Amino acid sequence: MSKTPIPFARFEWMIAWRYLRAKRAEGGVSVMTWISLIGITLAVFALIATLAVRSGFRTDFVGTILGANAHVTVYKSAAVDEYGRLDRKIYDYDEMAERLSQVEGVTRAAPLVRGQVMGNKAGRNTGVEIYGITKANLLTIPKVADPESFDGDINRFESGIAIGSGVARELNVSVGDRIKIISPNGVKTAFGTSPRVKAYEITYVFTAGRYDIDRTRVYMPLAEAQSFFNREGAVDEIEVMVEEPEEIDAIQLDLLRAGGDRAQLWAWTDASGGFLRALEVEDNVMFVILSILVLIAAMNIVSGLIMLVKNKGRDIGILRTMGLSEGSVLRVFFICGAFTGIIGTAMGVILGCLFAIYIDPIFSAVNYFSGGGVWDPAVRGIYNLPAELRLEDVMSAVILSLGLSFVVTIFPARRAARMNPVEALRYE
Repeated sequence: MSKTPIPFARFEWMIAWRYLRAKRAEGGVSVMTWISLIGITLAVFALIATLAVRSGFRTDFVGTILGANAHVTVYKSAAVDEYGRLDRKIYDYDEMAERLSQVEGVTRAAPLVRGQVMGNKAGRNTGVEIYGITKANLLTIPKVADPESFDGDINRFESGIAIGSGVARELNVSVGDRIKIISPNGVKTAFGTSPRVKAYEITYVFTAGRYDIDRTRVYMPLAEAQSFFNREGAVDEIEVMVEEPEEIDAIQLDLLRAGGDRAQLWAWTDASGGFLRALEVEDNVMFVILSILVLIAAMNIVSGLIMLVKNKGRDIGILRTMGLSEGSVLRVFFICGAFTGIIGTAMGVILGCLFAIYIDPIFSAVNYFSGGGVWDPAVRGIYNLPAELRLEDVMSAVILSLGLSFVVTIFPARRAARMNPVEALRYE
């Protein structure tokens, strides 16, 4: 009694390999195989490159937001003061900051004075946002204390102001220059409110890595900001940083309790959540579209296998009469299609990973040959095209490509396996 060969035996691989490398004159479909291979490669490359850029965008966006902005802003709702005016200022800010810093997961609570003013230097003007903060708390802001680039000495902060590189560029100033800060809400006189104007020395210029921050942000010593904005003995809000910004919702209730009466919160997800949700929707849509592209590329395998089965009809008939089972024939042609999918996927992964790793020189070359101006940070908020390789993104592309390649290969392989050997040899 003959022994049934094991699935994917050596002779099955040998036959499949001979079919794959056969010339067209010998009944092979090497041209179609190459078309299928290139299609799978480009589809997987496009999928991995898109996923890497998608991940890079989100990481860069979130990292920049969390590196220079509060994870949670704590402020107070309006209350009527003794003069009948609405007052939102926080007077017990040191005690409130101490209570907030005791909440589990909080790494820092910094009192702030904020105001929108105009910066002026030698006839050049630009709108800026003042952040009044102590030097100790300024040193704990990652994208300011440890920015992408800087000029000056942050330790001299208390003798001047720190400005973003975009502000410095707009006013054409550098470290050591003095700029005027002009606020329309100044000193009240018998003739109305006169603007408040004061000159400050620039002691530090930073590049946080996000255009809108570098373009508008100015840090001023807390005591000086309190005096300039008429906030003596009070602040506008308390900036809170936490260990796990992505899990901020879990501690919001504790922060409200620590904030006390009239405390209100504004989390970073409230400010940027809409953009992040839009990114997620775009990610899902792009993945579906590129998955269709992979499917189209995989369908080329079907075309090639159908032609291969038609050309190898005589061989199939001979193999079946020699005792080859339907399962063995199916596996031979399955190997032909799957092998194309595996090689194409591997080449696509290599190209996609290389693109993500060397995206900066690639993008620089594109920018150079297109004459520049391809990337406008004023529109996109960041300075370059980011890319981040993640194992889960690469694996999702590999699983999708191999899965589709294997599935579409089964149908022409089954057709070959069910071919009647008598019909295959009748006209030979």
